[in-house]
Amino acid sequence: MNTPRTTLYRDKQNAKLMGVCSGIADYTGVDVLWVRLALIILVFATGFALPAYFVAGILLNKKPPHLYVDHDETRYWQGVRQNPKRTAREIRAKMKDVDRRLAEVETFYVSSNPRLNAEIERLR
Repeated sequence: MNTPRTTLYRDKQNAKLMGVCSGIADYTGVDVLWVRLALIILVFATGFALPAYFVAGILLNKKPPHLYVDHDETRYWQGVRQNPKRTAREIRAKMKDVDRRLAEVETFYVSSNPRLNAEIERLR
């Protein structure tokens, strides 16, 4: 089953209460301590945050235990969620770099192999 990695989940593995703060921290890439402190400040400042926390705790799905393979994949998906356009630009740039390097390898190999060079020219 393909689990969406760009969805906000409750993170019960790192939870203190319902896993909402740890889920938000996982989703955004912000340290969970700062999310919890922000919640406490919002509870005292507005009073609205506590009911919102419990509603989110009821509505959000529990995070699947094996959503990410490793820490690098976790960081990648947090970056995608934070700025998808930047991530797409970075992937395009990496692919262009791979394409350029592959062309350099091909040029080197073809120039040092006259028989292969002649075969490629014949096919053109």
